[in-house]
Amino acid sequence: MRKLAITVVVVAVVGVAAFAGLRSLTGRLHSLIPQAEDCTATVSGHQATLDPEQAANAALITALSVRRGLPARAATIALATAMQESKLYNLEGGDRDSLGLFQQRPSQGWGTRSQVLDPVHATDAFYDALVKIPNYENLKITVAAQKVQRSAYPAAYAKHEPDARALASALTGYSPHAFACRIDVPDTGAGHPAALRKEIGSLFDGVVDAPVVRGSTATIGVPSATAGWAVAHYVVAEAQRLGVLKVSYAGWTWSTGKDGDWKHTGSGSARQVTVTFA
Repeated sequence: MRKLAITVVVVAVVGVAAFAGLRSLTGRLHSLIPQAEDCTATVSGHQATLDPEQAANAALITALSVRRGLPARAATIALATAMQESKLYNLEGGDRDSLGLFQQRPSQGWGTRSQVLDPVHATDAFYDALVKIPNYENLKITVAAQKVQRSAYPAAYAKHEPDARALASALTGYSPHAFACRIDVPDTGAGHPAALRKEIGSLFDGVVDAPVVRGSTATIGVPSATAGWAVAHYVVAEAQRLGVLKVSYAGWTWSTGKDGDWKHTGSGSARQVTVTFA
């Protein structure tokens, strides 16, 4: 009986040691495996998650709606459409001659191949068609999108509405500190402040001030909280490509890294967005 008890104790000790070793090994392996990079809009309890490439395209689509002075509903319709047509990737092919974010066809008058593959041209072309639809703001997503796209599967747009609404609300600036990305910290010197200055000057022309760049920092004057959060969220969405380390606005700061959430710091101006580059 005593021999059996000793055996049980030995087995238990070995089991505990093995479990502890496995946990330690798993932890080390987890730290070595690159974590997925993603971006998430969180609005009213709903989360819409994209990879950085999709997020950058969603931010551009929304920024152009802001520049044009369109309601957030327009961005929602455009985002839901692009989600269905291309999954928010700038595709170089598709059904027949369909191309780009909205799978527009050069043969149907959307522009040349190079124009349709230009996300700015493609998005502006979509909005040009959308605003010609009477009362589009009050139409169902499927109806409004279908009037622009003339898709063979018009009902498919509806399933993207919850995600599109969350993204539009965050990226237009109506939902503060609601869009964040978990991306790797960029290498030192990888920042592109000149590119940011050019993009903000183009995409948010007439909405915010031109960025002022001093070394590795850019400041962007904003007239309102909505405009401020629209620009701040845009920069977060483009942070991977632009080599951004940190974005600060109105007492909140977002930084690159595994966490990727906005942190309330309590310091910082509500009249300007500050961007720090690698």
